[in-house]
Amino acid sequence: MTASYPHTRLRRTRASAWSRTLHRETTLSSADLIWPLFVTSGNGVEEPVASLPGVSRWSVDLIAARAKEAVQLGIPLIALFPNTPADRRSANGAEALDPDNLMCSAIKAIKDACGEEIGVLTDVALDPYTSHGQDGLIDDAGYVINDDTVAVLVDQALNQAEAGADVIAPSDMMDGRIRAIRTALEMASHPNVQIMSYAAKYASAFYGPFRDAVGSGGLLKGDKTTYQMDPANGDEAIREVELDIAEGADSVMVKPGLAYLDIVYRLKQRFNIPVFAYQVSGEYAMIEAAQSVGVGDRDALLMEKLIAFKRAGCSGILTYHAPVAARLLNG
Repeated sequence: MTASYPHTRLRRTRASAWSRTLHRETTLSSADLIWPLFVTSGNGVEEPVASLPGVSRWSVDLIAARAKEAVQLGIPLIALFPNTPADRRSANGAEALDPDNLMCSAIKAIKDACGEEIGVLTDVALDPYTSHGQDGLIDDAGYVINDDTVAVLVDQALNQAEAGADVIAPSDMMDGRIRAIRTALEMASHPNVQIMSYAAKYASAFYGPFRDAVGSGGLLKGDKTTYQMDPANGDEAIREVELDIAEGADSVMVKPGLAYLDIVYRLKQRFNIPVFAYQVSGEYAMIEAAQSVGVGDRDALLMEKLIAFKRAGCSGILTYHAPVAARLLNG
């Protein structure tokens, strides 16, 4: 078919608001959002994160109120990340296995307050618990040991599932951890606990504010390039996702988001599985910085980026802007 002007005028369908709405190819709603929340120790604590303007750490007694807010806004899932106190961190990350740690306590508080009105996604990795800031156990040379780390991650996942987690999200990038966790969940009578795998997690420069928020930034020795992916690689993401699907992942995640929309698109085209993206802390901070110096409107920048995630093929987006976006979407 050959279209030509003036018989074809593509501006016709853009001429009025009702028509633009009718012809819109991609839609976004609060049901597409996942809200990451940081948990800290103490009582009655709201602790702003300096590098993430507008984001705070919340003590366990206050985290349920954030979950209730998410329910009211139509956000279906929240993601929890703990800021473990320094005296509870160790080389082997043993705090991750404590059934009364910040993560498990927050899960229980949210479930007590909200029941099944909202889902709880939990991070499985050791960096919030280790004294060296790496995502796993390390040898004398500082190399993260894969198989020994996987064994600990399995126990961490079971600990969170027992506390009431709905979605286990391994962010560690160890080989084989999805199969090991899926098998353990089945054997422990948690067949309905989902796994959302951080399947394509890149060694990115956009994670700095997040590491501040969980308290691991100043502790990190070396970098994470031996297990997180090289930003130059796209085909490798296909291999990672293919393996994780075969091992039992219910959904997969691309992290960071905006710089890797090509990966999101390729995964969605290749695999019949839900693909999520994480609009990470550095992306959030850049939007806030643009607003603060007057070079862009925060709300407009945010909504354009979120619709880009959906257009690329995302089933949903993890974003610290989730409550802001939900209020905009809900009018």
